[in-house]
Amino acid sequence: MDAIALLKADHDKVKDLLAQLEKTTERGVKTRQELFATIKGELTLHEIVEEEIFYPELKAHPKAEATVLEGFEEHHVVDLLMGELEQLPVEDETWGAKATVMKENVEHHIEEEEGEMFKQARQAFDRAELDDLGRRMQERKVSAGRELGIPVNGPG
Repeated sequence: MDAIALLKADHDKVKDLLAQLEKTTERGVKTRQELFATIKGELTLHEIVEEEIFYPELKAHPKAEATVLEGFEEHHVVDLLMGELEQLPVEDETWGAKATVMKENVEHHIEEEEGEMFKQARQAFDRAELDDLGRRMQERKVSAGRELGIPVNGPG
């Protein structure tokens, strides 16, 4: 799986999980907790492979530098929101609103990556380079999952 396909598969999975989370209420404590933990794990592994492998490789291409720097900042904002959500009880009346803001930030980030950033990556890398990046990213995802105790379900 090439790098772009791997990231797209991650995006699709996270968008689906976020849609499920949005439907929960304060009464669905267990469901909320489980979905949030899964989303946090998925986003953590996704950020690791982007920040350690994909972003640095793409940032080396001058036309992509600003897009990559923005991507790092968007990760930072989502991490702050995830940290705040983790500190709040899921049944707190503000939890759902904060989760919605986090979801909107993640979706905005995905749109930007799948638009401008993926376009720049296709211009910067040839097919073999994208395949090599994808292989390295998948290997790192598996090793990071082992290190952090986060399950990795197959490629993507």
